[in-house]
Amino acid sequence: MKVYYQYYTGKKLDLENPREFNEKIQWLKVYYKDPRLTQMVDKYSVRTYVKEKVGEKYLNDLLGVYERVKDVDFATLPDQFVIKGVHGCHFNLIVPDKSALVPWKARLLLKKWMSKNQYYRGGLEWAYKNVKPRLIAEAYLAEMGKKFINDYKFFCFNGKPQFLQVDMDRGEMDYRCYYDLNWKKLPFTTEKNTFYEGEVDRPENFEEMVSVATKLAENFPFVRVDLYNIDGRVLFGEMTFYPSDGRKQYIPEKYNRILGDYLTLPAPVG
Repeated sequence: MKVYYQYYTGKKLDLENPREFNEKIQWLKVYYKDPRLTQMVDKYSVRTYVKEKVGEKYLNDLLGVYERVKDVDFATLPDQFVIKGVHGCHFNLIVPDKSALVPWKARLLLKKWMSKNQYYRGGLEWAYKNVKPRLIAEAYLAEMGKKFINDYKFFCFNGKPQFLQVDMDRGEMDYRCYYDLNWKKLPFTTEKNTFYEGEVDRPENFEEMVSVATKLAENFPFVRVDLYNIDGRVLFGEMTFYPSDGRKQYIPEKYNRILGDYLTLPAPVG
């Protein structure tokens, strides 16, 4: 892990006295092995947790769960849908128009996902180590009058959201910016993302979003709770314990330390 970290960040990893946010994320991978995390990162199993904590109304519609790629029947799915691998990051097949889908190509991609383990494919993200590979199909999300929907990602420390990341135009412009809970824009971003110079409208039901994130983050030293807000309806996205694998550069760099100060590391678990 130390070699991996230094290769991507150019910094030596100090697990004895971590101070930067990315360093503390690496510490959590090694020393915080709470068995609950396996359920939280599994995009299917986490639905049970969300239902119990905040209610089923915050879940996107589930269209199917598949143990094997051959069980996925595209013919029975609607004209628009999304297929996700529950066991890793970036396993998303977004289908806005099924008539343009090439089934054999899609199946090759799904088979590739099913052969991967997030723990071994990168920075030893412990929470994913024992997640069973599966696929789920969910409803396609779209917002009236918008080409892309915004992602609202709440950074929660000791069960409390402190600020959020807003991602816009993903896959095209990849705009990103950060706001505190008073909707004051924060002056930093991350590498490979374009800092959004304008102002993002504060959702009218922002307090509801904060409440949902707070309830889902309860009793975790750190978790990022990702939500959508579709025409005023708050929907759960996912829970992430290792944002960007704990190796994305913050710009300006001093914010890596500033964010690190929010994270009080717990006693080792597991």
